[in-house]
Amino acid sequence: MKQCFTLLLLTLYIIGARAEEKIILLNEGMWQADNGRLTYFENGSVVSNQWFRDKNGRKLGDTPNDIIQINDNLIAIAINWSNIVQFITPSGYAVAATEDIPNNRRLCSDDKYVYVTSYGHECETVYGTRYFTKGYVAKIDLGNFKVVGACEVGYEPEGIALYDGRLFIANTGGYAEQEGDHDYETTVSIVNASTMTLEKNIDTHVPNLFGEMSQSGRYLCINSSGDYYETTACGLIFDCAKALTSDDCFVRFNYPATYNCTTTDGSFLVVGSDFSYITGEYEFSYLTINPRQMIESRGANGISRSLPGSVGSDFAAMTQPYGIYVNPYTGYIYGTDAGSFEGAGYLYQWSPAGQLLGKHKVYINPGHFLAVAPAGYYDGIGGITCRETPDDVWYDLQGRVADRATMRRGNIYVKDGKKTLFTK
Repeated sequence: MKQCFTLLLLTLYIIGARAEEKIILLNEGMWQADNGRLTYFENGSVVSNQWFRDKNGRKLGDTPNDIIQINDNLIAIAINWSNIVQFITPSGYAVAATEDIPNNRRLCSDDKYVYVTSYGHECETVYGTRYFTKGYVAKIDLGNFKVVGACEVGYEPEGIALYDGRLFIANTGGYAEQEGDHDYETTVSIVNASTMTLEKNIDTHVPNLFGEMSQSGRYLCINSSGDYYETTACGLIFDCAKALTSDDCFVRFNYPATYNCTTTDGSFLVVGSDFSYITGEYEFSYLTINPRQMIESRGANGISRSLPGSVGSDFAAMTQPYGIYVNPYTGYIYGTDAGSFEGAGYLYQWSPAGQLLGKHKVYINPGHFLAVAPAGYYDGIGGITCRETPDDVWYDLQGRVADRATMRRGNIYVKDGKKTLFTK
């Protein structure tokens, strides 16, 4: 037992040494200005506010709006107005790009494919051009970076998550005011990721499911922006496991969840922004949510109107909060202020306890984050035979509660706030 404990301490020391603060911040720039940028932040300072150009000698593109890490060697970026899904290495070098998904929005991946939501109505696939009345989700094969499937969902689909072989897509209908041929959407679409067929739509009864969508295992945190007039914004906790067999799979809470993220203990941190065209003003709220408690109590428990330490009060002092994020490898907290939306924004860093550590000037509309994974974490570390206590809760390296049925032996997960090799 002593030998096992020593090996475990050695493992955590090695992993801890690797888990430095390495953050890629996606700056959207201004729409149609072709000035999206990447900021690279490492160990307390901004290394570059034009990191993609530094590495590749060219622009990133127009209005990037999502970034994910796929595996140890590949990152994907959705660049909306350039109609490109750009693939780079964790060191910043471009390796491929897919240009067949116009008006792309959000991303998720299962390590073999990348799934992309699109507001567009057509998609180039290896089987020919597909046309859609509404929006769709596309499937990119990472073997050749080609689109190998697409499925129509709702109008202007936004957030996307993967659970138990299904894609969960939050539909917005966000062009309802401009196009006038459809209303705001109220549905979450469930798509079979293997066959790329629509299984069903869950009606949430709240409109315009726009904004960040975070995942904690089986749970999603979804924002409803309302109609910006009489219907006010609110938030949803959505249970993907329940949704497979029942439409009674979500609870509503009366605060927006515009910007949200998953923590290392599986909770959600939320900064809500409720805008009204009637008043011309924003109202903000700051929440910590335990999704399991919310679902099990049907909304009676699990929500607190606070954020760790000074995070809430620091957000309240910002001109225009624009994003919140927790580094899943270290627990450090990040937030952004877009200011006027036309000039440089700011990146804030807090300790895991919520102590403000610094404020850093970045670029225009800094809204999306990615903590670069410690090198080699997918390979795991051999030689440890400890088994976890059955009642312990584990999280993956994106901060989501890990599903025991899909946890892989030899991979690293977070338990009790520390990264541990899963050997069961």
